[in-house]
Amino acid sequence: MLNLATMTVTLKPDLEEELAARARAKGLTTEEFVNRVLERLVAQEKSAAELSAEERARILEELTESHVVAGSPPSDYAVSRESI
Repeated sequence: MLNLATMTVTLKPDLEEELAARARAKGLTTEEFVNRVLERLVAQEKSAAELSAEERARILEELTESHVVAGSPPSDYAVSRESI
């Protein structure tokens, strides 16, 4: 059983609008979006010393997978002065 806590946070109107817009863009409710952002923030705050080797490896794999460039890099000629 999931134990949920309730917290009331007063936001500045411009921050509330920004969070709501970002949530809509991702197809989430504002509450879902804010929870995800806070979960990421808490995870980032963990120092590397607190993470196990497996957790560090998983984070590194996720980071590299999210930054893979599709296709091959341009040729040397494509980026040379002559081709420009």
